[in-house]
Amino acid sequence: MVKGQALADKVVVVTGGSAGLGEQICYEAAKQGAIVVVCARRINLIGKVKEMCEELSGKMAHSFQLDIADPDNVETVFEKIQTEVGPIDVLVNNAGFGLFENFIDTDLAIARNMFEVNVLGMMVFTQKAAIQMAERGTGHIINVASMAGKMATAKSTIYSATKFAVLGFSNALRLELKPLGISVTTVNPGPIETEFFDKADPTGNYLASVDLFVLEPNKLATEIVNAMGTSKREINRPRIMEAASRLYTLFPHLGDLLAGGVLNKK
Repeated sequence: MVKGQALADKVVVVTGGSAGLGEQICYEAAKQGAIVVVCARRINLIGKVKEMCEELSGKMAHSFQLDIADPDNVETVFEKIQTEVGPIDVLVNNAGFGLFENFIDTDLAIARNMFEVNVLGMMVFTQKAAIQMAERGTGHIINVASMAGKMATAKSTIYSATKFAVLGFSNALRLELKPLGISVTTVNPGPIETEFFDKADPTGNYLASVDLFVLEPNKLATEIVNAMGTSKREINRPRIMEAASRLYTLFPHLGDLLAGGVLNKK
């Protein structure tokens, strides 16, 4: 894939595209010539991302306010994309949030909302895009899960549960859609230096405690965008956490020690 040409005139839709990793994915896709569609709740931010994408690509970009937890809103936005932009070539399901606290102290209304955003809303958008991609016999769906979906740690019970769900969904979906010409890639990042942690961990202590593992969103975004249009199965970063997750699977008792000790910094 040649940078600058690989995504020329491809329609790339990014949910949760107003900030953080999603924002950087939008910019990297624009640099490669994509027609970027930015979707997120914060209308004041998606307009700015759209304008930057147009500067980077020299092409029209688009922005739509999206509440991924509202199925009616998802349908409305999807139809607008079809009408105003065209068929989706790449869908990046990046929208999501987390909250780190002990399960017994958690308001389960937050758990319900987290599943609606991280899992159910993602499924609604994915199904609509997959139907359209299947009709064309081509497409790529990229689901941003988490290392928390491979190796759970204390105080991430609900968040980990949602990301385990994203992983299971993606793995089965990959098998279903491959014969239809559609690729499914799962991205499993560890901690990223973004505003995600403003909500997940308001104290700011977690990022500081795992400084050696923290990812830069622009570098991860470049890797994700370079995988667009390929059949890459997973992107797991940082590599040290990928290795730990493999140990967790092969040696669960050792994995519990790692998750409860070295990697438990919340």
